[in-house]
Amino acid sequence: MPKAYSVIVILSLFILWEILFHALNMRWYLLPPPSMILESIQSNFISLMGSLAVTLKVTLTALLASVIISVCLAIIFYFSKFVERSMMPITVILQVTPIIAIAPLISIWVDSSQMATLICAFLVAFFPLLTNTIAGLKSTEKNHLDLMKLYRANKYQLLRYVVLPNALPYFLSGLKISTGLALIGAIVGEFVIGPISGHSGLAYRIIESGYQLEIPKMFASVFLISITGILLYNAVRLLSFMILKNWHSSFSEAE
Repeated sequence: MPKAYSVIVILSLFILWEILFHALNMRWYLLPPPSMILESIQSNFISLMGSLAVTLKVTLTALLASVIISVCLAIIFYFSKFVERSMMPITVILQVTPIIAIAPLISIWVDSSQMATLICAFLVAFFPLLTNTIAGLKSTEKNHLDLMKLYRANKYQLLRYVVLPNALPYFLSGLKISTGLALIGAIVGEFVIGPISGHSGLAYRIIESGYQLEIPKMFASVFLISITGILLYNAVRLLSFMILKNWHSSFSEAE
């Protein structure tokens, strides 16, 4: 039911937007109504879907790379305090540095614009996954670890049967955050770097529409970005529910 209420509220806001546009005689080039935005999506469907595919490919690739590298690094940090103390400040520096400030440098250092955009998305999505996974690994109860040591479990068995399952809810929580951030990083990279390998992502469509004063198309691109972010978030949320629903308290029947 809460999801149904959310849909009703969002649809009501769009209807109110449409009504106010006509009632106040607003200018379409300042704020086009939802009907004009949907019409723009329909008339530019092929180009917008092609741009969406480019942006989505970069987002998912960056997210996958973030998952693999962050989990591997988190495990290394868990077993080696020296490595963690040595490398953690570097990851923090990368996180606190605005990606829009270093994106031009990345585009200079990397020949491929697609790879440069991918790096931007990766840098934004990487840190939340790493910190959440580390927190999950370190939150394992000492009694569980002592019990496994009593059974003479080696490090691999300890990691597989106790530490990683305990860190899974933390990892999935970080994945929810990183999913949206990967999309943001891809959009920022496209804004700064421009067309990717001869194709254009949604961010470039926004810039192009602004130059050509195609404001409904600009809003249509923003709308598709928002819908993509919502769908990606809910996909990760569904994955979390399927994995955790039978054994973890973070999901309940109320969800």
